[in-house]
Parts: sequence; C-alpha cells; structure tokens
Amino acid sequence: MELLAPAGGIEQLRAAVRFGADAVYLASDRFGMRARAANFALEDIPAAVEIAHAAGVKVHVTANILMEQGDLAALPDYFRALDAAGVDAFIIGDLGAAAIARRVAPRVALHVSTQASVANSEAARVWYSLGASRVVCAREMSLGDIARMREDMPADMEIEAFAHGAMCMAVSGRCLISSYLTGRSGNRGHCTQPCRWSYTLEEEKRPGEHFPIEEDGRGTFIMNAKDMNMLAHLDALRAAGVDSIKIEGRNKKAFYVASVVNAYRQVLDGAPAADFAPELEAVSHRPYGTGFFFGEAEQAPDYDGYEQQAMHVADVVSSDAGARTIVARCRNRFAEGDELEVLSPRVPVSCVVVRNLTWLPDPTESDPDPAPVPVPVANRSCGIYRFSVEVGAAIGAEAGAADDADAGAAVETATRTDDGAADAAVTCVGTDAAVYVGAAAEAEVEAGAAIRADASAATRTDDGAVAAGSLPAAGDFLRVRRFRRSARSGA
Repeated sequence: MELLAPAGGIEQLRAAVRFGADAVYLASDRFGMRARAANFALEDIPAAVEIAHAAGVKVHVTANILMEQGDLAALPDYFRALDAAGVDAFIIGDLGAAAIARRVAPRVALHVSTQASVANSEAARVWYSLGASRVVCAREMSLGDIARMREDMPADMEIEAFAHGAMCMAVSGRCLISSYLTGRSGNRGHCTQPCRWSYTLEEEKRPGEHFPIEEDGRGTFIMNAKDMNMLAHLDALRAAGVDSIKIEGRNKKAFYVASVVNAYRQVLDGAPAADFAPELEAVSHRPYGTGFFFGEAEQAPDYDGYEQQAMHVADVVSSDAGARTIVARCRNRFAEGDELEVLSPRVPVSCVVVRNLTWLPDPTESDPDPAPVPVPVANRSCGIYRFSVEVGAAIGAEAGAADDADAGAAVETATRTDDGAADAAVTCVGTDAAVYVGAAAEAEVEAGAAIRADASAATRTDDGAVAAGSLPAAGDFLRVRRFRRSARSGA
C-alpha cells in the first residue's frame, strides 16, 4: 500500500520524504481544509514538488473545501498553475471544482476527498465516470464496507483510507458547529474544534445554574473522538482492498510527521507492529482507537487533551564523526548530561549523552564571528548548539535487530563532506535563515533525496551500542523521555 503523509509546510515535507513516505499531500494557501497549517504559497509549490519528486515521492494537493460561487472564477488559473508545477493529483470533494480541474488540467489525477462521503460502489462509479482515479473513502466505513465496495468498483479505481490521526465527530468532517458558534466554518478550512469543548446544561427555570453533561457519573466531553491508530491492522486494510493509507496531520510539526511516518514505513516493510507501537505513544496524541473500521468509533469523554511519552528537543543540523560532535537546533529545553534519543529513518532508536554543551550565537553586524559560549542548558528556541556525545545503546524491542551486523543492509543517512560534517539545509518557523548549511551535498539534501550509505557506517556492536564512527545525521530528530499531558479538564 502507498504510505501517504501530511505536509503542512516545507519542514514537514522534508521529514515525510526522508522518513519513508511514498506520497505527500499538501495545500496551497487557498482552498484547503487546514487553513491554520503553514501551507505553501502557490509560487513555492514547484520547489516542493521538486523536493518530493527527486526522492520518488508523489505530491497530492488538496482543494477540498466547500466551494462557493465566488471561488469558481479563481479555480481555472489555480489548477493550471498546479499542473505546471508538476503535482501528481488533486484531492477534491466538490463536483464543480472537479469538473473545472478535469477541463483545465486533465493530466493531473483526480482523487475524491473524504468530504464527498463516498461510501458505496455506485457513488464511486459516478466519480469514475467523471474522471476520478481514486476515492478517499468516507471515514464512517467499516473494513467490511470497504471490501464490499471494492468488489463492485472499477478495477482500476483506487481506494485511499485514513489510517492514523485525529478523527472528526461529524460525517466525513462536514460539520456546522464551528460556523454556528464562532462564525468560522470547518467546511471552509477554519474549524475551531468545538467538538473538543466541555459542555454543560442550563435549565430554563434556573438561569445561570449550569449542570455538567454526565456519563457514568463523570463529567464528559461528549463529542471528543479518539485518535485513530491502525498500525497493528495494516494487513486487514490491505485485505479489504485499500491501496493507500493516509496519515492525518497537516497541522502537526515535522517531528510528529517523522515519527509516525517512520513507524508505518517500518511495519509496511515487514517489521512487527509491536516493535513500533511505542513510537506512536512517544508523540503528542489523544487516546487511540480504530475509528469505524471494526464497529462504532469510540469517544474520549474524560478530557480533551494530548499526552506524549517523549519531548522533541532538537533537530540535528550537522555532525562531525571525527570530533564526535553534533550541531543541533533547539526546539525544547535540554541540558548537559541529558540522555537524548535519536530518531533516524529505518534504523533502531539509539541514544546519546550530551557533553560540553555550547551555544553558537548568530552572527551580527557588530560581531560577525561570535565566540561559542559554554552553557549548562540549551533553552533558546531555535538557537543553535554544539555538543560532544557519548553514544549509547539501541532502544526498545527493535534493538535486537541491531545485533545483526548484516553488511548487506543499507542504512539511511546524509552525505558527508570531507571533514565528516553532514550537510543539510534547516529552516525554522519564524526565521528566514538557513544556517550551518554544508555545500557538498546541499542540492541532494535540499531535494529530499534519500541518500544511501554503506551499512558499515552504522555498524553496531554485539551489545547493541552504536559503533565508533556513527553519529546522528542531518535531518535526524533528538528527543528526551519526558511525559507530558495537556488537558482542559478530567484525568
């Protein structure tokens, strides 16, 4: 099955590509259902397509809001621009927008958004007759429903299904609550998620006296859906006839995208789901369920909030194998002596211990070459830090695989220059600078190409420790075990 990942911005796109997505879906700054995501300016989409295509990854662009009459005039030029950019598919839920797309950009595949609520083979056939090559099935469908639809659909029409991420309480996301309560329409990409709010009752004869809506004696968030997690059921999705599994999350950060894509990539490639289930607990999530695939979807009535087992603390910018040092961009606080876990594509999670932590100040006009500053704690958001490392053991159930030093196994890494520094271009939300960019492999890393290194670069010793000479590569993520829960009420 195709692994389709969200790309809410350029950092997320690079993470999805590097950690194993077969395709990404994104939006321009118009007509998409996630208006709060960073998204892409229309003029930036050709570069995004180039990054993805250089790594063999397809690009699907969403234009799936509820189209109003005033939107129609802009659609022809919009679709032509996306066609010229080389995108592979449009994800559209509106019949009028679909008709325009087929007329002005017939090269681009038409995928039918879940917003269209395709839940039966006759609906799929109608869309097929209009030129659609794929349907994103309604989220309310069970695996049995999908299998029966598959049997009666055109053989060359594909099925895409959400497999991971947030669930909407409304039918295929078509909800009026946000528009009614706040004036911001979820069907136009501006959902304020009122289904996650806590509600009380006010009785007509007792104004001002509020009563909780209770369930089993507890206060409840009655519309708060669990997040979906189908990692353990990929074979069942495949057996039902699903061609593409989709990860929800265009409002998520690059660390989330990398973690989830990596887990699903590994399991799709044959790793046991139990080995990577903990990776999905590490990232921020609501309680997990399996949506409607095995029956009625479950709610999370106790509280609205997220929890995570690990905190993303830094992005690796470069590393120097000879000096055993890492340069990283700080995302959350970490300190001298902390043990950090390293998330890399297609290899077991390992750990490093921070030593000789040093802040690298940005050059200024008055001080173009500032001296490094030793510090006990990295706490400047998006600041650049350097530290030497002690490399620890591989972590988790998958660590056993590290004992097998199979020289035939290819390991994902970044190209390194003659001095051993890994090359990458790293951008930061809120800044325009791309700092500490190496030259030798910049074009390849910028393009998102998956660069293979000899397996000996990450040979592991018999006890599972990373051997000398192997360090985290540019584009890897560093995290620390730090449980966190955010909730407005309840547990």
